[in-house]
Amino acid sequence: MATSKNAKAAPKVSMKSASKASGSGLVITLRRSPIGTPQKHRLVLSGLGLRKIRQTVTRPNTAQVRGMIGKVGYLLEVQPQ
Repeated sequence: MATSKNAKAAPKVSMKSASKASGSGLVITLRRSPIGTPQKHRLVLSGLGLRKIRQTVTRPNTAQVRGMIGKVGYLLEVQPQ
């Protein structure tokens, strides 16, 4: 039962991300150290895939990603792709 639930959720999420990411994306760079920030903010950074200062990742321009950026925007530099 748990496998069928996971199997349904994974393709649904990846298909949405793929369709929105093809048109536009965001280039996100970690500019400031997360030392001294709340634990939840560090978890958001790891969710975005950022671990090192000056590391850059590309993420789709979705509401979820924009919400994460809004939470830790003071540590980031964000540019359109």
